[in-house]
Amino acid sequence: MQNLLRKINKKINGLIFTFITSGIVLLMLGILVICTNFVLRLIVGLLILVISYSLFYGGFKIWSIRKEIIKYLKLS
Repeated sequence: MQNLLRKINKKINGLIFTFITSGIVLLMLGILVICTNFVLRLIVGLLILVISYSLFYGGFKIWSIRKEIIKYLKLS
């Protein structure tokens, strides 16, 4: 049980780190919005990439937590 909780805690910490990093990047990009049109287009493109990466990474972490729970409970 302790091993499972340790693995889940590690994966959740990785997910939190990803969300915080994405938030910092989005904050910096939000500050840069007041520049030129080129920078605005660049920021919008990077924003889409950051959001897609965050969703993909979050989904992967949730999937890996589910896999650990199934492995621990021996459901399949």
